[in-house]
Amino acid sequence: MTLTELEALPLEARIALAYCTASRREPLQLALALDQRLGQLVARTSEPMLGQMRLAWWREALLQSPAQRPQGDAVLDGISQRWQGQTEPLVALVNGWEHLLGDEPLGKAAALACGNARAGALLAALDIAPGGRAYEATCAAALVWALADLAAKVSRPDERALLIAAGQEVAAPFARLPAQARALAVLGALGRRSLQRGGRALMDGRTAALTVLRAAIFLQ
Repeated sequence: MTLTELEALPLEARIALAYCTASRREPLQLALALDQRLGQLVARTSEPMLGQMRLAWWREALLQSPAQRPQGDAVLDGISQRWQGQTEPLVALVNGWEHLLGDEPLGKAAALACGNARAGALLAALDIAPGGRAYEATCAAALVWALADLAAKVSRPDERALLIAAGQEVAAPFARLPAQARALAVLGALGRRSLQRGGRALMDGRTAALTVLRAAIFLQ
């Protein structure tokens, strides 16, 4: 991925990447970049059918073998190199964002479908396998980030309230996360802070840096 693509990621994503283990940094970076691409695509779509067609391009490309995919897109090329054939979570991510192309206002089922798909892509990028309390806490941290990030970006107050409520249902203090999930500990802590502040941007305010440090040190 180009430096421009990395710089385009939000600050909280770049900070989380700094706390990621070296072997998983590129897969996580690519998952975050794809997530951002899809989110921007959905946000800029006024006609659901057009949005579905654009998402279908990504879905079909990800379902192809790396050798058959279109070339020249930094994110897709990076996925071909670093994710190889393990792209099911990324296909699920495309499907998750498609839930947001439905009728307004956003419903809880669609919000959770998108949030869980975003969380799943990040867990797959970090190669965190199911099982045990630590995995459940890691899932919760990723989901809190996903819902808080959506809450900070929607324009309708009723949708923001729904996303905040959904996020707070899983935003209780997480159990200690495994060291390989340090990046998600950071994102989850920032997401929980955002929800507590009414859906404000994740890095808004002077205490955001302290939240990052506390999460990175204590993994919660």
